[in-house]
Amino acid sequence: MITPQEIRSKTDKKYILFLQSLVEGVPFSKLVIRGNKIYNKSSLPEFEKEIQQIISQSKEKKGFGYSLDFQRVKTKYLGTQDLPVSIFFDSEKDFLKFLGKEKEVELFKTSVGKIIIAFPELHEWVIKNPIRVITNYTEWDGIIRVCQYFRQNPKPNLYIRELPINVHTKFIERNKSVIRELLDILLIGHINYEYKEFEKRFHLKFSELLIRFKILDKEISQKYFSGLDDIAIPTSQFETLNLPAKRVLVVENKTTLYTTLTLPKMDKTIAIFGSGYSVNNLKNTQWFSAVELFYWGDIDVQGFEILSQFRSYFPHAQSMLMDKVTFEKFFENDNGTPTNVSAMLNLTEQEQQLYELLKINNWRLEQEKIPLYWIKEKF
Repeated sequence: MITPQEIRSKTDKKYILFLQSLVEGVPFSKLVIRGNKIYNKSSLPEFEKEIQQIISQSKEKKGFGYSLDFQRVKTKYLGTQDLPVSIFFDSEKDFLKFLGKEKEVELFKTSVGKIIIAFPELHEWVIKNPIRVITNYTEWDGIIRVCQYFRQNPKPNLYIRELPINVHTKFIERNKSVIRELLDILLIGHINYEYKEFEKRFHLKFSELLIRFKILDKEISQKYFSGLDDIAIPTSQFETLNLPAKRVLVVENKTTLYTTLTLPKMDKTIAIFGSGYSVNNLKNTQWFSAVELFYWGDIDVQGFEILSQFRSYFPHAQSMLMDKVTFEKFFENDNGTPTNVSAMLNLTEQEQQLYELLKINNWRLEQEKIPLYWIKEKF
């Protein structure tokens, strides 16, 4: 037989449908909770206990909640008994008080009213997202102000904290997720759909990632950067650099970037901190196509997967110090990180063979383990 806990669980599952019906203007109607007809057939005391548990939490005993309809039935094992044949809520008040949701529903109704009055086109979103409406109930005044601003200024070209909206400076950052959902509906025709990032998607200024690089040619350093040789600039500025560089070395780890300081100064050469899979930040650097391009990563499966990724942007990229001779000379039996990659990689035959060896044995030789004398020999 159904228990009070099961009745509560099934009632909880009706709550979202109830909220949706409020938005759609559907009047409350008798809400039935499906039970079952299984009961203890061998013990009359146990059967009576089950019945009393259900009755104890009903409207009959508590003054609110679910009601019960009984039917007198002649049972095979326990004689004639009154069995519950229907469990139901006959009013919205009983339903909400049973769930303890009266105050929450009032807040929901208030929030829905604000949203729909401001933006009728969000009606379907509200129906699909009633819990989002509830969880953000303290924020709706601010969210609506933000949406109204963007409706009037669909391409602000300002930083988020510069926007002239009467909300806390961190308000939009805290509520980006829900605001984005709404703006995707409200700003059709004014959205950069190719971007997921909030700022790019909605025409805002943003703090760009920095590309860090080292100038290994003293003449370039003096002429273009007043002698500075360790530099970090925004990605967009790096993409438009116009340097007389002929060779570019992208290194995976920051420590290895420091190592380049000790290399003999190389004519028309710069070294760049690729930061692992973040090499994707370099993919729009078109001037790379006109230079001799090298990638130097750890000798492990991830290093070769990043090399393959880098080659998808720049097919002419060569690997440096990622060869079998270097691996066998300095390998110290370190374990790597297993990979789930099964796709074909963009590697040379020799690189692919080493990659498979590393993958099978889960081996790794980190860049930092390669001594300076060997690096200088190869450069």
